[in-house]
Amino acid sequence: MILQTKSIEKLRKLINEETEYRSGPNLVKFFNELGFNDSYEQGFPSRWVYTDNRLTAINGTPELDKCIKKLFDPINFVGRIPELDDLIKAFNQYLAFDKWKIVRHEADISFEKLDKITIDSSSGGIIEDEFLKMEFKEIPLDKIGLEQIIASTINLRLDEIKKCLAADAPLSVIFLSGSTLEGILLGVAINHPQQFNQSKSAPKDFEGKVKKFHDWTLNDFIDAAYDLGILKEDVRRFSHELRNFRNYIHPYSQVSSKFNPDKRTAAICWQVLKAAIYQISENLI
Repeated sequence: MILQTKSIEKLRKLINEETEYRSGPNLVKFFNELGFNDSYEQGFPSRWVYTDNRLTAINGTPELDKCIKKLFDPINFVGRIPELDDLIKAFNQYLAFDKWKIVRHEADISFEKLDKITIDSSSGGIIEDEFLKMEFKEIPLDKIGLEQIIASTINLRLDEIKKCLAADAPLSVIFLSGSTLEGILLGVAINHPQQFNQSKSAPKDFEGKVKKFHDWTLNDFIDAAYDLGILKEDVRRFSHELRNFRNYIHPYSQVSSKFNPDKRTAAICWQVLKAAIYQISENLI
């Protein structure tokens, strides 16, 4: 399989942060399992340069197929298969121009060669519009049961997000919304440790023990909350988009992906945060 430049760029984003955030050492481990013999040491290039170089080296070889199958292996998405399918669908929009398509059948990932370029005209735009139209008369933070000092801090953040929206500062809205959602979910997990620790999405260390909450990622909290019925599918899906946007807090990631958020992006992130607070308040046991 030979991919065009745009497809390689998208694949790099999927590897570096969109499927999960991979640090430099984790990227080296990922590609060494594909036959490279790299080491992470002083002078290591930026993550996006390293990944681009490795993908360029294996483009058109069987290792690229192995790379994609490894990336989308369903065993890495236990408890979040809908997210996996969304990621595959998004990547297929690029692969269509290479006349390829990824197909998931249960736990198997395979490739289908296309006779012509077929563009899927269905997009998340309509769903996105419907999501943005949801109205919340109030943000019931007080119903979640967070510690007073945390609740007060979050209320200050909510006020600041509104100011950033009015000032057309989308990056600030994204970063504040993502970190605030993570703080809220951490507080909920602290108040309901047994349920979160027993969630099928609870992250585990190398010994198979559930990690301490301070070692959980926003992705972990979102999926665990979804498993427990605290967040519904619509908010889970858009929460993962917010999580992906927040990864661009790293300037190099933003530059390499040409990510320039606008008012709509900021509005989605703010809506995710409001909807999450509402669903948490309604669905907490």
